Order: sequence, then C-alpha cells, then structure tokens
Amino acid sequence: MRALVLTASLLVAMTGAGFTQPYPVGGAAIPPVAAPQGENPSDYLRAAQGALAAGRTREAQEALEMAQTRLLDRSVPQGQTNSPSDSPAVGQISEALRALAARDRASCLQLIQAAITSAAASGL
Repeated sequence: MRALVLTASLLVAMTGAGFTQPYPVGGAAIPPVAAPQGENPSDYLRAAQGALAAGRTREAQEALEMAQTRLLDRSVPQGQTNSPSDSPAVGQISEALRALAARDRASCLQLIQAAITSAAASGL
C-alpha cells in the first residue's frame, strides 16, 4: 500500500507544473515576453518598463529588442533598404539596452521613457 501511495505521489509530481512547463525550473531560463496588446513598439516599451521596474531584467531586454525590431520593420523605397532608420526611438532603445547591460537601471528606465515619448510622437 505504501508503494502505491508513493507511486501515485510521484506520478502526480511528474505530471504537475514542473514537467509540463517548456522552461527549466529554478530560474535557469525564463519564458519569452508575452506579446502585449496591440503589439506596437510603444506597447513593448511599456512592457519593458514594467518588467524592469519589477526587477525582471531578461524580460525587459527581450521587450526592448522586440520594440526595436518593430521600429526597424518599416517600408522604404526600393534601393534604400540599407539606409539606417532615423527614428530617435531606435537610438534610445539601443542606449537603453547598453544601460541595461551595464546594470544601470535608472538610466535604462529614463531611456525607455524617452523612447516611449519618441514612439508616441511618431504615432507608434
């Protein structure tokens, strides 16, 4: 009887959240950033701001990268595909990523706010 209870407990543990999650347990990895509603660059920037404020730096980094990707995904005339973006938000996100890598949370938050303002001014 004891072996049956132990086996049932082990079976429950094996089919529980620890084995059904696609990410290792114990902080070895984190889930990807959930796509914010709207999926505009400013939505990702706000997600990054919230994640960083909560101390989730990896999630903040991923959201910043997603925002920058959205900003860089733009239409350009044929033959000008190699022209860099002139969006101030793209540069501000690059600076925010550097500040994040340097563990300068305050500067990163300021740069994210500046990028949100720039993106909003561009209608994004």
